[in-house]
Amino acid sequence: MTERTASRPSGPGRRGSTRERYLFIRLLEACNADCFMCDFALSRDTFRFSLEDFDELLPRAVEAGVGYIRFTGGEPLMHTDVAELVRRGTDAGMKMSIITNGMMLPRQIERLADAGLAQIIVSLDGGSAATHDVYRRSPGMFDNGLRGLRAAARLGVLPRVNSVVGPHNYTEMPQLQRVLTEAGVRQWELSALKLERAISYPDPDHVRALCDPVYDADPEHMLVPLGKRFYGDTPEEQELYFSDSVTPRASAPLCHVVDDVIYLDGKYGRAYACSCLPHREGDDEPGGAPLREDGVIRLDTPAFRTHADFFRTEGPRVCNGCSTTAAGYSDDIARLGGVRPWQY
Repeated sequence: MTERTASRPSGPGRRGSTRERYLFIRLLEACNADCFMCDFALSRDTFRFSLEDFDELLPRAVEAGVGYIRFTGGEPLMHTDVAELVRRGTDAGMKMSIITNGMMLPRQIERLADAGLAQIIVSLDGGSAATHDVYRRSPGMFDNGLRGLRAAARLGVLPRVNSVVGPHNYTEMPQLQRVLTEAGVRQWELSALKLERAISYPDPDHVRALCDPVYDADPEHMLVPLGKRFYGDTPEEQELYFSDSVTPRASAPLCHVVDDVIYLDGKYGRAYACSCLPHREGDDEPGGAPLREDGVIRLDTPAFRTHADFFRTEGPRVCNGCSTTAAGYSDDIARLGGVRPWQY
């Protein structure tokens, strides 16, 4: 896919960066899947982020230097206006992305592509329907997800898969790698399972023996995951992960994700500086920042910058729920000064 290279306004508080930012919007909490690790499993919550809210938000997003907008949920394809939301974002110059469980994707992908969707991300956790549909407790989800991804590739929509990996399914990753490579998937994130308890692997050496080759595969012939290994790249990261269930973080001294990401929880009217924080915040951490001031949507407010500044310096020390893509993105900024399009 061809990517626009023109820079956008840096936005206040971004230290002069001209990288295009990612804006995540949780459109809804309703979901048609029953995933065991998710708080939104089979939710019938009625909140929907509206077209009117989006129209109000878009000019603020342009001012803040946003170039990518990603819809998440719940299940975004349950939003009756999702294609129109994609169209309006595209018309505003945004590159539009959706994270979905894939069940409804085959019957919606054509109208989403027509609306200008640039990227589709499907959650797949097993190497076949026999495993994935059990993990997600949703028969038919694996096959529909793959059909939707193949259709997306044909229509020019960048196909990506996100996988949640834990003791239950890490042995599936080599098979899933082969399946996704054959299906023409272009990007793949493996992120560690996160639960409110310690996660134990009986044999960490077995995890490394099976999964190191997945990461070390030749990218000319196999799809290779984004970011860090889900169990860590360094001996120190792996010790923290296997001993204390601490997922790999952005490397010290700074987390650079908070300069480039805004996550909006429309239902509760909060804005966060990382896509991982809304799901992992604790009582002793800043709870994001208000999305509205005096009833008006605002981005990059002083409250938001205070929140972002905290995690810029403290995230490499305190975060326990970072995604492999977020950690890798921050380290690439620190090491290389930039990233390729769609690296988050």
